[in-house]
Amino acid sequence: MPRNDEVRFVSSSVKLPSFSPSLQLTERSKLPFKFHFNFNLQPLNFVSQFLKTQPFLHNIIRKSPFQTGLKKSPLFCSASLALSDSKIGDDSGAVTLSKNVSGRSVAAEEERVLISEVFVKNKDGEELERKDLEAEALNALKASRANSALTVREVQEDVHRIIASGYFMSCMPVAVDTRDGIRLIFQVEPNQEFQGLVCEGANVLPSKFVEDSFRDGYGKVVNIRRLDEVISSINGWYMERGLFGMVSGVEIMSGGIIKLQVSEAEVNNVNIRFLDKTGEPTAGKTRPETILRQLTTKKGQVYSMIQGKRDVDTVLAMGVMDDVSIIPQPAGDTGKVDLTMNVVERKSGGGISGGGGISSGITSGPLAGLIGSIAIYHKNLFGRNQKLNLSLERGQIDSIFRINYTDPWIEGDDKRTSRAIMIQNSRTPGTLVHGNQPNNNGLTIGRITAGVEYSRPFRPKWNGTAGLVFQRAGAHDERGNPIIRDFFGSPLTASGNTHDDMLLAKLETVYTGSGDPGSSMFVFNMDQGLPVSPDWLVFNRVNARARQGFRVGPACFLLCLSGGHVVGKFPPHEAFPIGGTNSVRGYEEGSVGSGRSYVVGSGEISFPVMGPVEGVVFADYGTDLGSGSTVPGDPAGARNKAGSGYGSGVGIRVDSPLGPLRLEYAFNDQRNGRFHFGIGLRN
Repeated sequence: MPRNDEVRFVSSSVKLPSFSPSLQLTERSKLPFKFHFNFNLQPLNFVSQFLKTQPFLHNIIRKSPFQTGLKKSPLFCSASLALSDSKIGDDSGAVTLSKNVSGRSVAAEEERVLISEVFVKNKDGEELERKDLEAEALNALKASRANSALTVREVQEDVHRIIASGYFMSCMPVAVDTRDGIRLIFQVEPNQEFQGLVCEGANVLPSKFVEDSFRDGYGKVVNIRRLDEVISSINGWYMERGLFGMVSGVEIMSGGIIKLQVSEAEVNNVNIRFLDKTGEPTAGKTRPETILRQLTTKKGQVYSMIQGKRDVDTVLAMGVMDDVSIIPQPAGDTGKVDLTMNVVERKSGGGISGGGGISSGITSGPLAGLIGSIAIYHKNLFGRNQKLNLSLERGQIDSIFRINYTDPWIEGDDKRTSRAIMIQNSRTPGTLVHGNQPNNNGLTIGRITAGVEYSRPFRPKWNGTAGLVFQRAGAHDERGNPIIRDFFGSPLTASGNTHDDMLLAKLETVYTGSGDPGSSMFVFNMDQGLPVSPDWLVFNRVNARARQGFRVGPACFLLCLSGGHVVGKFPPHEAFPIGGTNSVRGYEEGSVGSGRSYVVGSGEISFPVMGPVEGVVFADYGTDLGSGSTVPGDPAGARNKAGSGYGSGVGIRVDSPLGPLRLEYAFNDQRNGRFHFGIGLRN
């Protein structure tokens, strides 16, 4: 093989930054989006290019948040390699391998040169101070070995491998003709040691997250591959939260300082656009400010797609929209984003509906528990999402006429306070406390109720309600005539009159989990009778309910506990009934007891059977804590109610649009069995 005199390999140096990170989400149902940006972008280019690559953003659908999948690109640019027949140290001259062959020809690149020795030196040709870096460079070599014949292409590939190790900012291969043959020297310039970090433009990115990402690198030579991983993790932090942000520039400055430039797209403005069914702009009935106040996305925030999805769901929950979507667009050259919320209103905010149900207070008769209902409603009064509902429910015994007005968000309030005004005239069975009369005469409790309540969320998943309610209640026979004593001569009112009047101050606190069978729930409420008039009842009633579920494999365990107590003068029909579908199964409604106090506990295990069908095994226990005799007239004692009891059984549960449908069969402690039917989870 012919030898070549004074042959030198020349490579371009490698600089940061020259890479295009490509981040991509792959599942369309998970709100996929892509990043295709070059570093050192201007803010306008950042937002514009981001939005151009997101066609799905023009129709944000109500799906679960997205998942991430990253496609990485290298942080370095490729090195180029040339041959020169000039003397060492002279970078000029024609590129040749022989006097008859041009330097960059294919033949020159394929001609092999015998290499006797391979070394790694610094850019001045001296020994590297750090032997670990020398070892990294030597380990990166694949073709370049002592006593091997190499082509220009093979040397160039090894230059790439040294650069790809991430520890060096430049690499120059130099061939020196010696007595023993050609010595190949890779002259490298290591990266600086990492001594500090500057991060600009990161307003929502936690500084601790950035510091922790770089913590392991302090005092060490910067490795560009590791830096690529850190940048990917930062971009992943934005992606996991659906934020319009990413690292848009990296620079290694003198002194080992790494400078990160982060681009975040803040919300510049939010507009509402009304569309018809065909997608054409139209006039809207709902006031734009009524929609805008529902949004948690505000001007000046970095736009989050997850937060935008929640806003879409919130606006849909108003009940007056058929479709809602959000379109982000660049706001000029500001580097910010404008949001347009497209809404399609329902044809009419009002209507008439009908339905039916089952009363849990009816215990006899094949159709006695059936209830029919009709309602006239409007869900968007005055374009402010205020709701008016007039409804009538009627059964063989039950009768409820109700007028409800609700303002879900009082105008001018910043705490999301809602207001509800209610007027109601109802008649319900008295069997829960007083049971069936021995002479088969029906006994009903009539109530005229009027009140106002205010509610607001005060913590995540917590909601509070306060209100004043006036109530006039009394007992009636099957003909509707008022009565003050039952068949046993026990009083049916606390005042001795045909009716009791009371003004109740109501307080309620509700905690709700996710609503799944494995979630938790807690409700505490208190009613306090106010002594407005000497004849009005004054009493205090507290009641609490808790539910906790947890899963073990495919099975779900559900524990329920409820209890309450009444102090003061109260009508007997306000006592706590025990027994029935949502109490102690295996007993009829209210047949275990009716007391001034009570505790009911329940446990059940559900497991999948087939499709939406689940099997259930359960057990219940309830007691009036010996308080039955303290209820005015002792209705439980007159009817020989035990005051405590338990039941157990099995059942099936089927998911439906109305909620879980429950069909259960239970035996009580007296070995009597009974079917129970219910809708929804246990209270």
